[in-house]
Amino acid sequence: MTAAGSHDGPGPLRRAGRATGRALRAPFTGTARGIRRATHAHGAGESGLGKLIELHAVNGAGDVMITVALASTVFFSVPTDEARGRVALYLAITMAPFTLLAPVIGPLLDRLPHGRRAAMAGAMLARALLAITMSGAVATGGLELYPAALGVLVCSKAYGVVRSAVVPRLLPPKFSLVKANSRVTLAGLLATGVAAPIGAGLQTIGSPWPLYGACAIFVAGTFLAFTLPHKVDSAKGERRARLIVPHHEDAAPRPAPGKGSTRAGLRRGGNGQKPAKERPPGLRSVGGSVLHGLQANAAHRALSGFLIFFLAFLLREHPLAGQSAAVSLGIVGVAAGVGNACGTAVGSWLRARGPEVIIATVLGLALSVAVLAAVFFSTVLVAALGAVAGFTQALSKLSLDAMIQRDVPEEVRTSAFARSETLLQMAWVVGGGIGIALPLNAVLGMSVAAGILALGAATSVRGLLGAARRGTPHPRVA
Repeated sequence: MTAAGSHDGPGPLRRAGRATGRALRAPFTGTARGIRRATHAHGAGESGLGKLIELHAVNGAGDVMITVALASTVFFSVPTDEARGRVALYLAITMAPFTLLAPVIGPLLDRLPHGRRAAMAGAMLARALLAITMSGAVATGGLELYPAALGVLVCSKAYGVVRSAVVPRLLPPKFSLVKANSRVTLAGLLATGVAAPIGAGLQTIGSPWPLYGACAIFVAGTFLAFTLPHKVDSAKGERRARLIVPHHEDAAPRPAPGKGSTRAGLRRGGNGQKPAKERPPGLRSVGGSVLHGLQANAAHRALSGFLIFFLAFLLREHPLAGQSAAVSLGIVGVAAGVGNACGTAVGSWLRARGPEVIIATVLGLALSVAVLAAVFFSTVLVAALGAVAGFTQALSKLSLDAMIQRDVPEEVRTSAFARSETLLQMAWVVGGGIGIALPLNAVLGMSVAAGILALGAATSVRGLLGAARRGTPHPRVA
């Protein structure tokens, strides 16, 4: 009886313990399963796109942790005048070298097509180590903080360039590049939205803690990068693209080589004779649509960089009516994030229908709102400009991706993505530099924002609409 009683006692306790453990784990395991189902749906799991979506979410979460730590040190912890000096110093030490390094990132990574997984893992690991390095200097704001911040910036942009080159290799069957990029971008936005308040909570514990969190996230991303399929490192059939302005925009694009083409065939003319000089395939062979789309997207990226830096100081010194500086910045930031998410969702729904018209339309929409914000500056219009800027940037970038997939021959498409992303990052740097140098006058700032978009419209809209009227011999991506 005693033995039986001792046997019966622990059984219910063990069962109760297991039930309690399952109940505590259920919210986390259920959420993880739901995320995995969403990221791996419609063939994304089989193709490897689901892994890339998860990796990009990790990237976004880690970057926002570092952003929270730097913003608290460089911007929020000191008076406005000193903060402006610190941010100017931050830009001088980080952005100036980055302006020189950014044009090299794309071509350098383009020469290493067999090491894309290693490059993405390296960018993650380097940021993990740099986060630990910054954790010792973030409290004091010493000069040693800025070289590490430059390293984080360069690694982040290098990851972005490689990611743009990798996505076309992981498309599931009957899956457009626009839809794939929409999923990747949306995952990054959602991860950023989740990680930002967590980073703010860690900041209340101590200034180094968001950087500890970033280090842990990037270490996880390092291992996750190597789980991508081996085809990511394949460069079969690829050549490097050259972003060259075509001599005759109206000339019909040269058709891409057929499936049976060989490298020898690419070096010979239609009659089998060797031409006088081989010209590597590039964007010269696809007409002006892609280049005009790139010009329009550069205007959107420049506007993004400008608004981030200009509004950060403007709203700190002159908050929105009835709001504190932190709340004012939060309103604009949330509006921009919501707009970006909506633009991503709409881009996935439109599926690259008439990308030239979409890019021209959203550029005109952003310009109109910027003009209204300059003429009738108010809380509502500033928030509206943030939301519209996020919406139009996301939708315009997805449309540019669609045109590259449609118009650029497959053998140079991956290279084109890498180089176009590098140029867009450069535009963001230029816009940020204008924003930090401009006097803190609201009407002047909104006028400059409108001027950036007007310049983009003047250089691109006519060519985009002309290309849309002429049509393209390349099949559109469904």
